[in-house]
Amino acid sequence: MSTISFGEYIEGTNFKVLDERRMRASAGIMLLLGLIAFINGFILRDFIIIPYIAGFLVLNFIIGIFINPKFSPTLFIGYLFVRKQSPLPIGAIQKKFAWSLGLVLSSVIFVLSLFLLNDVSYFDPVCLLCLICLIILYFETAFGICLGCKFYYLFLSLKLIKKPVEKPNCMGDVCE
Repeated sequence: MSTISFGEYIEGTNFKVLDERRMRASAGIMLLLGLIAFINGFILRDFIIIPYIAGFLVLNFIIGIFINPKFSPTLFIGYLFVRKQSPLPIGAIQKKFAWSLGLVLSSVIFVLSLFLLNDVSYFDPVCLLCLICLIILYFETAFGICLGCKFYYLFLSLKLIKKPVEKPNCMGDVCE
């Protein structure tokens, strides 16, 4: 097994998988952090925390995508919460796409929050992006619906991305 890998092969599958329980726990942690940033910035009008949380999420996604999700801070903390539960394997390829989407969104929020930190009137795009992230994370955490995975299959059907060798499974076979 390679240290640098997004997912791992398990017996009975010919595609890489991740533990869905860990992924949902990680999404819950990111949702909590996002809510903290959103409440501080857009309700209390204290924007100083936004670049710190967005920067942490960028780092979390970079570690997870380019090194190994096991080493990303939110997945590691999520594992501590769900370690006694049996693993629930889920296809890794669509989760990598979803995390890549998370990396793009959190990177844009991070950069915009650095440059627009003191100008409240320009925070509408950051607020909108934060809301999009919170909605995506809420669906993953609360319902087990990975909207990033849905976008992956939409892009596949539109032939915007290359089709994998075998179509990996989705939670509850919702991508069928």
